[in-house]
Amino acid sequence: MTLRAALTTPALIAIAALAAFVAVRIGLPLPYLLGPLLAAALLATALPNTLPQGYAFPGWLRMIFIAMIGLMIGAQVTPQLFANISRLTASLAALILFVITALSWNYSIFRRLGGYDRATAFYSSTPGGLYESIAMGEEAGADMPRLILQQFLRVILVVTFLPIGLSLWLGAPVGSAGGMTLSHGPVPLSALPGIFLAGISGLIAGRILRFPAGQLTGPLTVAAMLSLTGWITLDIPQWLVNMAQIIIGLALGLRFTGLGRALILRGLGLAILSVGGMMGIAATIALILRPISGEDFDVLLISFAPGGVTEMALVALSLKANPAFVTLHHITRILLTVLCMLLTARRVRQL
Repeated sequence: MTLRAALTTPALIAIAALAAFVAVRIGLPLPYLLGPLLAAALLATALPNTLPQGYAFPGWLRMIFIAMIGLMIGAQVTPQLFANISRLTASLAALILFVITALSWNYSIFRRLGGYDRATAFYSSTPGGLYESIAMGEEAGADMPRLILQQFLRVILVVTFLPIGLSLWLGAPVGSAGGMTLSHGPVPLSALPGIFLAGISGLIAGRILRFPAGQLTGPLTVAAMLSLTGWITLDIPQWLVNMAQIIIGLALGLRFTGLGRALILRGLGLAILSVGGMMGIAATIALILRPISGEDFDVLLISFAPGGVTEMALVALSLKANPAFVTLHHITRILLTVLCMLLTARRVRQL
C-alpha cells in the first residue's frame, strides 16, 4: 500500500466532517448524513482521479458505524411507544395499507418507467428503512448507485419540501429550521462499554442467525429487545450518532462513481413521481382518519409522510403535537417495511 492510499481514508473522513459542519451551518436537512454524502459523491463523479486507483473505503469501518445506527433505531422501540396503542388501532392498521400501496406504486415507477432491474426497483421502492433498504439491496445484487440515489432523493424531497410547505401554510418555520431539537442531554462515557457490547452482540447475532443486512438488523434487534424488556436502556450519545452518519454518508457517497448528470436528473424525475404519489396516498389516509382519530390533518399527514423520523418528530413539536404519536407511526412504518423486505429477501435475491 502506498503512502497516498494509506492517507486517503483519514483525509476523506476529515473532508466529510467539514462537509457536515458546513451542512449544519447552512441548514441542510439531515446535515451529518447528506453533507458527507454530497461531498463524497462530488469527488466520485466530478473528481474521480483524486482517489488512488482501486481505492475502496474500509468495509470494517463502515460496518461498525452501521451497527451504531442499528442500535439507535432499535433503542427507539420502547414500551412507552406502545402505551396508548389501543387508541391508535385504526391509524396503525392504516400504515399496513400505506406501506403496501406505496411500495406497489413506487415499484411500478422504477420498474416500468425507470427500467431498473427487479432488485434495484424493489429496494428503491420501499417507503421507509433507508439504511435497511440499502443494506438489503446490496445483498440482493441491486445497482447500488441508483438505489442509493433513489432512497436519498426520497428522504431529501420529503424532509425538505414538507416542512417548507407547512411553514408557508402556518406562516412560521417548523422542524429543525424552527430551532426544534430532540436532544436528551449528554450521555456519560461510562455508558460506552455497554453500547459497544450491544453492538458487537448484534453483529454476532446477525451473522449467526443469517439476518438479511445482519450488520444493521442484528444490532437493531438486540437494542429493541433490551429496550422492550427493560434490561438496559440504551441511550446512544448524539456525537456518536453524528459520527456514524458522517462515516456512512461518506461511504455511500463514494458509491456514486460512474453516475453521470443525465442519470441523476432522470432519478430526480422518478423520485418526484414516487414521492408525489406517496404524499397523495398519505394525504388521502389522513383525510379518512381525521374524524376517526380526532387528530388534526397536518399531524396525521406528517405521521404518514415517508421521511426521516427525527425531522418529522421535530415538525410535530412545531405544531404543538405529541412527537411520540408521530414517532410511533414512523417506527411502525419502518418496522413494517423491514418485515416486508425480510419476507421477500430470498425471492428478490433470486430474481
